[in-house]
Amino acid sequence: MPGSGSNAELYSGKTTTIFPPSPPSTVGKSRRCSVDDIPNNIESLLPPASANDDSPIYRLPPDIAPKAIRQEDLKTPDSHVERDDRLIRLTGVHPFNCEAPLSDLYDEGFLTSENLHYVRNHGPVPRCDDGDMEKWEFTVEGVVENPFIISFRDLVTDHEQVTYPITLVCAGNRRKEQNVVRKSKGFSWGPGGLSTALWTGVALSDLIAKAKPRRSARYVCFEGADKLPNGYYGTSVKLNWCLDPNRGILVAHKMNGHPLHPDHGKPVRVIIPGQIGGRSVKWLKKVIVTEEPSDNWYHIYDNRVLPTMVTPEASANLPDTWKDERYAIYDLNTNSAICYPAHNETLSFNGGSSTYKVRGYAYGGGGKRITRIEVTLDKGKTWRLAEVDYPEDRYRLAPDGERLYGGRVDMWWRETSFCWCFWELNLDIEELKTTEDIMVRAMDEGLMVQPRDMYWSVLGMMNNPWFRVVVHNDGHKLQFEHPTQPALIPGGWMERVKKTGGNLTNGSWGAKPAGQTGEILEQEPDKDVCMNDPKVDRIIAMAEVKSHSGGQEPWFIVNGQVFDGTSFLEGHPGGAASILGAAGQDVTEEFVTIHSENAKAMMPEYHIGQLDEDALAQLSGETTECNANRPVFLDTKVWTKATLREKKCVSSDSKIFRFKLDHADQEVGLPVGQHLMMRVRDPATRESIIRAYTPISEAKEQGWLDVLVKIYHDTPDRRGGKMTQALDSIPLGHFVDFKGPVGKFEYLGKGACSISGRTRRVSRYNMICGGSGITPIFQVFRAVMKDADDLTDHPSSTWNGRTGRIDKALISTEVGPPRVNKVDVVLICGPKQMEKDVCKTLKGMGWPDENIVIF
Repeated sequence: MPGSGSNAELYSGKTTTIFPPSPPSTVGKSRRCSVDDIPNNIESLLPPASANDDSPIYRLPPDIAPKAIRQEDLKTPDSHVERDDRLIRLTGVHPFNCEAPLSDLYDEGFLTSENLHYVRNHGPVPRCDDGDMEKWEFTVEGVVENPFIISFRDLVTDHEQVTYPITLVCAGNRRKEQNVVRKSKGFSWGPGGLSTALWTGVALSDLIAKAKPRRSARYVCFEGADKLPNGYYGTSVKLNWCLDPNRGILVAHKMNGHPLHPDHGKPVRVIIPGQIGGRSVKWLKKVIVTEEPSDNWYHIYDNRVLPTMVTPEASANLPDTWKDERYAIYDLNTNSAICYPAHNETLSFNGGSSTYKVRGYAYGGGGKRITRIEVTLDKGKTWRLAEVDYPEDRYRLAPDGERLYGGRVDMWWRETSFCWCFWELNLDIEELKTTEDIMVRAMDEGLMVQPRDMYWSVLGMMNNPWFRVVVHNDGHKLQFEHPTQPALIPGGWMERVKKTGGNLTNGSWGAKPAGQTGEILEQEPDKDVCMNDPKVDRIIAMAEVKSHSGGQEPWFIVNGQVFDGTSFLEGHPGGAASILGAAGQDVTEEFVTIHSENAKAMMPEYHIGQLDEDALAQLSGETTECNANRPVFLDTKVWTKATLREKKCVSSDSKIFRFKLDHADQEVGLPVGQHLMMRVRDPATRESIIRAYTPISEAKEQGWLDVLVKIYHDTPDRRGGKMTQALDSIPLGHFVDFKGPVGKFEYLGKGACSISGRTRRVSRYNMICGGSGITPIFQVFRAVMKDADDLTDHPSSTWNGRTGRIDKALISTEVGPPRVNKVDVVLICGPKQMEKDVCKTLKGMGWPDENIVIF
């Protein structure tokens, strides 16, 4: 079972409660608060979060850790919201959508603190200060005999309160896996898009009964206070579900005994157990009984699983398909995940134990209980049963009349399951040494079992194939690899397989099936959508971009191009703050990862120019990281430090700079043909200087990083290179910052390469380079020559090379025009003028742009 310590243990034993008992006059009775019970400070309404019993049967909620308003939120409408810095942001700065690191989530145990509870916000968080909570109102209206308005104060004092443990799950949980196969129209959730809390409030059936629905009523619509570009967020569920006590639908005002946190709906929200989180509307303002499902934009165009053949492009013109209620998602589907071993966890063969305990979570939908968890070490040929624990069942043991945070815990009679469960299985380490992977699947009491393969859909929702963790054995230890990492975090076997040309949809998780000959067929490649207007040729300096970092005329940068988001402030699905928060910044990684092909296709309308030559170098963040335990040195999200230990002269103006990594086993982590960013300080001005370089170290080299740099010194005729001279002036023993990998080209081997994320099979590579641009070309050349089975069209053994200028005559002789019915590519890297001249020559010879790659 997850966690350790008093708040993370499973409690067992006698049925004596750990919570404060109700006053004697209310034991066994329904108790309603009087108005006099409500002091001015709402927080003082709440009973203590723990008590003094020696034999608890329940799990205590985790303590709320200190939070703060994050620096990145200060310029957004959420500047009033305190948040935990452990949460992984999935959609950039704003709106706030996040999940906890999987290990942290699991280690908290059955109940999740408000700090780590996942958040799904479509726009700004509505503000309701403590002093305004009592006056908050929502309506109950529609096809009813008795519509009414109810205040937060009335909800607490005039109605029976109940408290249930309930797991909420975002319909996008595990979507990153779908996005790796092909980008959907949703952002990249990992497996942490779920959380469990104790929710206190009023049964929605009580409020609906008071309103007296008419006979024609069939649905209940909810609308929140979050104003969005397409109206207020709203959705609906069936009326009979709202009236069914087995469904347990609440209008909640407490979470783990405390007033709701702003991100979780303060002051009042709907909680619908067993259904996707998108139905549990936050910041509730309207409950509307209707004859038809909601016509709210977000009910129609969100939380749907469209048929798998509907593409992102086609989906934009299928209004009738979106409105088809058959495709709406309500009940969750059966799902499970492996939490331990964690991603990149290692298991030494000298650890002293003969077994390893594999652990994880599972959940069902619609109140169905998970009845079995099965684990396989041979890709589904044989299975073994895991032990399953249901912490929710402790709450069924509550005595009659028991109250928790002011609400009755009346779960003893209910068979429906509202919560996740936990599973574990001891495996022999000797078995793990011989297996390629560990996979898990769950089954619910309706005998619905997780499918083997993914059902890809345009919104990327309800992803629930078998959860697979790959096992790597280097002879000394095992290292485990999860499918993906959430958001922009790199890593996972799915990305690795795709980068090497594997087909993730071939039924063998990207590997070549046994007995198959020939090449692995690739899945449809991600489309490289052009986001630039070809008629725009304006060159823009960074100072001009920065001048639009405030106010209502935001400019931002994607892939070195500048866009003006002013005209889209009102129409952006995430609200204007999403664009305003990106103003003046390079948001390439976030934009490319989060946005769909449809969104990218809209970008030429907002394209206003491209950055000048030095502008990208000025985009210097200050975040650095030094973590001695990381197996891979480079990180795409943060700057990492390495110590300069040696400068080795190789010519009058070139040196190899040798950097010591964090530890002897740490790999560089740079794919062949890609670059890393180096950041140093100008010794005179202390200005941050950033340039891209390709080291001569190989990706798998460990402990050291070698970078060959040509030093451009000042001369009487011209100024030298700022970066190279600053680098040369750094004394031994000092740090330099690195980030990466970056670059659109990667050599995959056997002639295959990836260009802008698209895998291509190339017949011949023509390589033209100069200056420090020799190094990426050298990396590719070395990779080809090291593999005897790689490209066979090598220069003849009698060729002795050639000297002279790289001009049209040389290119015509050595490269020539593109060959008919062949896939030939030219790789170019060097000084800007050289690259420009070579491109001009090649295009004059008939080379298409897509076959010219400038590093």
